[in-house]
Amino acid sequence: MTPQSLTLGYVPGGTPAKWARIWAQRHPGVPLRLHAVGAADAADAVRDGSVDVALLRPPTDTSGLAVIPLYEETTVAVVPTDHLFSAIDEITSADLVGEPTLIPLDNVVVWADAPGAPVDHRPETTQDAIELVAAGMGTLVVPQSLARLYHRKDLTYRPITDAPTCPVVLAFPQGPQSELVEEFIGIVRGRKSTSSRGQAEPAPKRTAREKTLAKQAARAAAGKVARKPGPAKRGRR
Repeated sequence: MTPQSLTLGYVPGGTPAKWARIWAQRHPGVPLRLHAVGAADAADAVRDGSVDVALLRPPTDTSGLAVIPLYEETTVAVVPTDHLFSAIDEITSADLVGEPTLIPLDNVVVWADAPGAPVDHRPETTQDAIELVAAGMGTLVVPQSLARLYHRKDLTYRPITDAPTCPVVLAFPQGPQSELVEEFIGIVRGRKSTSSRGQAEPAPKRTAREKTLAKQAARAAAGKVARKPGPAKRGRR
């Protein structure tokens, strides 16, 4: 019989290692299968059952899915190593004003009225955009994990201090969940192994007779304490 398993999808730059490690410690006999999915395909992969749960980034159509916010990523600007930005540790949105900016079709940075001058050509993917940054066609604004994922020796990146952060969420189908999905949800929420949902049975209610006997026992114990003799007094000589 094929053992049960759970499949976790994750978009480029997603970091499932921490939760995969905890899962392996708690459920060594139940494999957690990690499945890389494209940013544009992650939600559909959950809906069609290709994966049980997925780490993905808004904005994306999550209709029919439940989502749990996990963390927020720093937004950075990727530039060539000889760019002016490489001389400072961080930049602001004002530094990007007028800067040629590449916006890939799979862009995940939600930034209304973002600074910069968008380049007419929109590369299909962030990875394609990285190649164009290296060719000197413009700056790329991405979550820090993507800058690290596609790192090249001829590129660097700088945090944008006043840019919106990039959220990462856990997505799974709406409605009742399997025990394995519920367990994984508990792990990402920080639930301890000793406090898993449903592990502890509620204490049974006592009957009226049991309550009466308990009260009588408590009174009897109190009476014994009250009647306990004190230290003997010394007699007069």
